[in-house]
Order: sequence, then structure tokens, then C-alpha cells
Amino acid sequence: MGDGSGLSPAFRWLWAAYAVSTFGSRLAFDAFALIAILALDAGPAQVSALAAAGLAVGALVAVPLGPWVEFRRKRPVMIAMDLVRFAALMSVPAAYAAGVLGFAQLLAVSVVVAAAGIAFTAAGGAYLRGLVPPEHLVAANGRLESTTWTATVLGPPVGTAATGLFGPVLTVAADAVSHLLSAAGLRAIGGEEPAPPRPAGDRGGLRAGDLSEGWRYILTHPALRPLFLNTVLVSGLIMATSPLLAVLMLGDLGFAPWQYGLAFGLPCVGGIVGARLAHRLVARFGRHRVLLTAGTLRACWSPVLAFVRPGAAGLVLVIVVEFGLITCMGVFNPVFAAYRLERTAADRTARTLSAWSVTSKITVAVLTALWGLLAALTGPRAAIAAAGLLMLLTPLLLPRHDTSPHPGKDATGTPA
Repeated sequence: MGDGSGLSPAFRWLWAAYAVSTFGSRLAFDAFALIAILALDAGPAQVSALAAAGLAVGALVAVPLGPWVEFRRKRPVMIAMDLVRFAALMSVPAAYAAGVLGFAQLLAVSVVVAAAGIAFTAAGGAYLRGLVPPEHLVAANGRLESTTWTATVLGPPVGTAATGLFGPVLTVAADAVSHLLSAAGLRAIGGEEPAPPRPAGDRGGLRAGDLSEGWRYILTHPALRPLFLNTVLVSGLIMATSPLLAVLMLGDLGFAPWQYGLAFGLPCVGGIVGARLAHRLVARFGRHRVLLTAGTLRACWSPVLAFVRPGAAGLVLVIVVEFGLITCMGVFNPVFAAYRLERTAADRTARTLSAWSVTSKITVAVLTALWGLLAALTGPRAAIAAAGLLMLLTPLLLPRHDTSPHPGKDATGTPA
């Protein structure tokens, strides 16, 4: 099987493709906002609209893509979505060089990239399920999770330096090229992927209503339903408080931008640590116990952020809290990803993952807007405290019982 961990050469190509595209995306993380501010003289309202609308509209555009992905070979879909993102992103430096770049184009590109990303993720999850044996899903997802956090640690600082030297348009071009390289890596996997059976009457078109099957499947599944509610709410609350922490630290508390960057960049090492520990913890304690424990612990850190004060002590407090939170997320996420795949029927994987991703992105957009209004009324510290208190309730939404056929085994009967 390749490297002794049960992960094949085909998975390593998939991992490499994921790594290069993820690093490219982290490299250009704030590029659109910077282009809007520096090149188009956009104000705060426009920059906020660019972030929120791109996320929400992209999720809505992706709704018909879930059923479309379900009944097609997944690797060609992933390659196609990489090429779509490459073309959309490259239109930005091309338009900038021609002197015709406008805010509407940035908004359109952000929508296309968000929608293609959701389709890619849905296809990738289904493809991974067929590529990796069930007993190695946690290890495989741990590799991907570790890569995500590594890119999060390295990408933004390198991207910031590149933006300072060459401008934000070049980082968008680098992100575009990363998707082209990802497509090449996926193409290099080779081999024949069996075509999934299509339902009667399917003619290969986009069928928007069929994504409702993904939501229906999630909400009627005894293990997936609580996990769905938990992860969507947790990610929404974390992302909703992110801009409020920026306002609190950079505005009210007077932290320098480099201190703010350090406070949220350094703790990402915890994500790498957690992802590397996940497989070992599962081998010792079992998947369900690790899922429940890590999911509970990751909810306990956020309330502390409401007590941040100025000075070195406040900076250390943020770093410690974020490190604890991200380490727990690093353990939880790969176990959750494997747990979700194992408990999803093979013929509903893409629709389920698409529905999950669409809901998560829309929830983030809605909660970010609501918490912005709450902060305007009560102040950022009170709004952060409110989100932290809600986070403490989220462990109640985790699946309380293991649905595996035997304690300590997964749904296939393989020891967990």
C-alpha cells in the first residue's frame, strides 16, 4: 500500500494537490480586500460586502452542483473545479493589467471561486472515501488537516511579504497557478475511476432541488444530525467573532498589527500538533471517545477571549487560548471527517458534503452579520462574551452514543 501507513501513492498525489492549492489560497487570503482598498478605493461597507456576499452567494450557486457531482466521476470534477478557479482568478491580474478591473468583477470572481471550492470539497470527500480504506481514514484526514494548519501558519506571512513587495494582484496570480498545479497533481493519479450509477431519468443536467436529499439525509440520521448542528454552529460562532477580536485588539486595546498577526499565527502550530496526535489518540481511546472529548474541549476556550487586556499579558492570553482552541480543532477535525464519511451512504456522499458546506458558509455569513450588529449595540467585548457562552452549549449537540456495530469498532467492524 505504499508508505507503511496504509496510504497509497495515489493518496500522496491527492495530498500533494491539496497542499499546493491550500497554500496558494492561504497566500492570497486577504488579497481581494487589499485590491478593493488599494486599487479600487473601496470603503469598509464594500469590503465587508465583498467578503460576505462572495461567501453567501457562492454557497447558493453551489446548491445545484451537489447532485451534479454525486453521479459523476469525482476526480474529473475536482480537476474541472481547479481549472475553473484558475481561470476565474487569472482574470483579475489580466483585467488589472488592462486597466479595466472593477469591484463587480472582484465580486463575481469571489462567488465563482467559493462555488467551485464547495463542489471540489464535496467531490474530494467522496473520492477520498474510495481511495483510502476505512481503517486509514483518520490518518489520511489527519495528513490533510496538518497540511491545512501548516499552510495557515506559513501562507499569510509569506503572502503579506509578497504583497508588500509585489502587490496583492500577484498573490492572486500565485493562487491561480496553485490550482493549475493541483489539477496537474490530480491528473497524475491516473487509473480508472468507476462511474457511479445514475438514477433513472437523469440526463446529466444540474438539478438544484436534489440537494435537499443531502439535507434530508443529514437531518434524519441519528449520528450525523447532532454532529451537523454542532459543527455548523461552532464554525459560525468562531468566524463571527474573528472581526470583533480584530476591532477589540487593534482598536480598543491598541495592539500593533504585528502583535495581532502573532496572536493568531503562532497558535496555528497547535493545529499541526493536534492533527498529528489524532490518529494515535483514536488508536488508544477509540474514535467516538476522541470525537466527544475533543469536541467538548474545543468549546471551552472562547469565553476567555472576552477578558483580554492590553499589554504583554493580554497578548500571551490570546496566544494561549487560541493555541488550546486550535489544538483541539486539530484533533477533532480529522476524526470528525472520517466519522462523517463512514456514516454517510456511498450514493449520497457528494450531496451530503455539499449540503453541509453550503449550510456552514451561509451560517458563517449570517452570524458574522448578526454579531456585527450586536457589537455595534453592546461593544465588541460583550459580543465576544455572548458567542463564548453559546459555545459552551455546543457540546450538547455532539452525538452522545457510538453508532458503530461494536464498541471500539467503526461502521465496518474495523477496530477504531
